Amino acid sequence: MRDAFLDELSALAREDDRVFLIVGDLGFSVIEDFAAEFPDRFLNVGVAEQTMIGVAAGLAASGYRVFVYSIGNFPTMRCLEQIRNDVCYHERSVTVVAVGAGFSYGPMGYTHHAIEDVAVMRALPRMTVLSPADAVEARVLTRYAAGLEGPCYLRLGKNGEPRLHQAPLDVDEAVGGQVLCEGDDVTVLATGSIASLAVEAADLLRGRGIAARVVSVPVIEPLPESVLDQARGTAGIVTLEEHSARGGLGSAVLETAARMRMTLPVTVMGTDDSALGRHVGTTAYMRAMNGLTVQSVADAAASLARADGPSNLSPGSPRA
Repeated sequence: MRDAFLDELSALAREDDRVFLIVGDLGFSVIEDFAAEFPDRFLNVGVAEQTMIGVAAGLAASGYRVFVYSIGNFPTMRCLEQIRNDVCYHERSVTVVAVGAGFSYGPMGYTHHAIEDVAVMRALPRMTVLSPADAVEARVLTRYAAGLEGPCYLRLGKNGEPRLHQAPLDVDEAVGGQVLCEGDDVTVLATGSIASLAVEAADLLRGRGIAARVVSVPVIEPLPESVLDQARGTAGIVTLEEHSARGGLGSAVLETAARMRMTLPVTVMGTDDSALGRHVGTTAYMRAMNGLTVQSVADAAASLARADGPSNLSPGSPRA
């Protein structure tokens, strides 16, 4: 996703001389081409994330479309006050880009894990939150972010994620949620690169006689109602995210379903607080330690597909 984002940002910069990139002393081996082609619209502020956001807000106030780029939690948690006051309060067109969503930097430990970022960014006023599932979605959402009026958060995986779309998407297709697997028994709504697990789970379920509809959800805030409309006619919804089960996609689905008066059982799958700080390892290892595996997704979906009784709206545990 990282390379796709920077390729698309370069293309945008050729089309629009308002596009500006700021980094916090990182991204080397991927930012050089942009810096060389657009030296007047690139700035490395050094290890100073708060300054990075302040400079971005000032440039946005002068008419630029600013992208700030850093690793995981650094462009969000470390400079939250500046994002809240300088960007959101003044409705500046600044896109905060975090590379390394979830456990992408797994071996570097909790300080480099981004597993509360969506919840924090969703809570900020006027903030749009984007979380692409693969490089194809990353490209179209980069372009989408550049056209927004106001603040945006773009949450990227690191690199090398499975490609889930074989053809390019247009903005409307991406924003409304893309069906990755067809099925009428149960719906899995997934965001970010972990959506690939949902696709694998659907294959597993097919062998058990269950047809799972898998939908990629790249826009978490504001969550389009069309995403939930795609679950109609199925027995229930499993939400899947490499993020806390509180405040992320699962919460957005529950909130939106309540507003829509939509009654379907919902199982929220996210990171497990009991595993916090107890494990360090690869992305796959960290997912497994948090109960986020192909088997657990399949089991959660199968439980809903085979559930009897009245329909209701309730969060559930993947281990229930």
